[in-house]
Amino acid sequence: MLFFKKKKFTTTQMITGGFLIAILIGGCVLTLPIASKNGEFTPFIDALFTATTSICVTGLTTVVTAEHWSFFGQVVILALIQFGGFGVVTFTTTILLILRKRITLMDRLLIQDAYNLDTLRGLVKLTIKIMQGTLIVEGIGAIFYCFQFIPEFGVIKGIWYSIFHGISAFCNAGIDLIGPTSFVPYQTNPLININTMVLIILGGIGYPVWWDIIKKSRLAVKEQFSMKKYIKKLDLHTKIALTVTGMLILFGAAFIFLNEYNNELTIGKLSLGNKVMASFFQSVTLRTAGYFTIPQESLRNGSAFIGVIFMFIGGSPSGTAGGIKTVTIAVLILAALSSIKGKQDVEIYHRKIIDGYIKKALAVFLFSFTTLMVSTICLSVVENRDFIDILYEVASALGTVGLSRDVTLSLSPIGKIIIIITMYLGRIGPISLALALNVSKDKSKGLRLPEEKILVG
Repeated sequence: MLFFKKKKFTTTQMITGGFLIAILIGGCVLTLPIASKNGEFTPFIDALFTATTSICVTGLTTVVTAEHWSFFGQVVILALIQFGGFGVVTFTTTILLILRKRITLMDRLLIQDAYNLDTLRGLVKLTIKIMQGTLIVEGIGAIFYCFQFIPEFGVIKGIWYSIFHGISAFCNAGIDLIGPTSFVPYQTNPLININTMVLIILGGIGYPVWWDIIKKSRLAVKEQFSMKKYIKKLDLHTKIALTVTGMLILFGAAFIFLNEYNNELTIGKLSLGNKVMASFFQSVTLRTAGYFTIPQESLRNGSAFIGVIFMFIGGSPSGTAGGIKTVTIAVLILAALSSIKGKQDVEIYHRKIIDGYIKKALAVFLFSFTTLMVSTICLSVVENRDFIDILYEVASALGTVGLSRDVTLSLSPIGKIIIIITMYLGRIGPISLALALNVSKDKSKGLRLPEEKILVG
């Protein structure tokens, strides 16, 4: 106990440790007979896998959620999803507020670090807003689901299904209670499709974007300035996140539509309007959501590979999505273009991006790409499947997406462990794990080594 009192943990150490502890506790609870429908103990590896995919808001499952878990088990899974969606720091701070405990300076620094903010002002109020905003959006999403699920499943079951999927969709978890085919039965249902897509986008766009849009919208109403001025006043982070998100969704939908147009196993038999809707849903869900209306194993290789790229990129920072994030890939592309054009600075929207962010983006990309390659190689060794299926599975786990080309249910015990580790790394971020393990201090401060030229490219 004395060690924990004296030990000072960094934000990354708290996040990595907090998620790990929650996963282990959730895994132990889900092994209990009360958590399964048949009243028997669930193998620990499957319980641990389910706890990990719930906490990491991934969606890959080794057992069919609707068929295996009891109501108690489903409640535990939903609680883990909500915990994973909030994040350790936000969830812990909220508990302290509920218990009326004092929020210390260290707690405030943790919140500041977790949301990458540059001020300590209003951090507790921000945390409360995040919790409130999350619950409001999830509640609205659940209400819309009610219009479909109550007539279909009855009042009690319909309300439960609506709440579960409202939270799961917003948290980008992708775990459903429908069955092994996810939302395929609702492939042509506009209500389910549109409601789910909106929840996925709102959850994955990131809380900083939320508050910036709301703040600038209030200012626009108050001062009555034009749309052009409104866009100009948005933070650079918001502009990049919205631009990249929009571009990815449109490009992904267009590619899926064209590549799968005549594929009768996916969208080939649908009407033109339903083809467009299914294409957009596939593009949006690749942003780390996990629900699907198209059988993933039936996708053509081109669509599957585009899916791997989209899952690797993921959503935006400080949201419920995974991946290396939209802003990260944007910074790297801009840095490359600046180098090609011979520019000294990396610029966008008449603003210069600080060099430190470019280095961080490169580190995130390198760690994540290395994890993707290593996990793919390891899974390829232990699972006898086509390479594209293996790569798709690993990218889905790392990006905390939850889409699978019919691989997860047939994983071997070692394969399950590989995916568990990959999901964990994907949620906390490989770079966060590296920082959490790095306890040494930089001894090179103030020192400038001599420069020397090398050959690159």
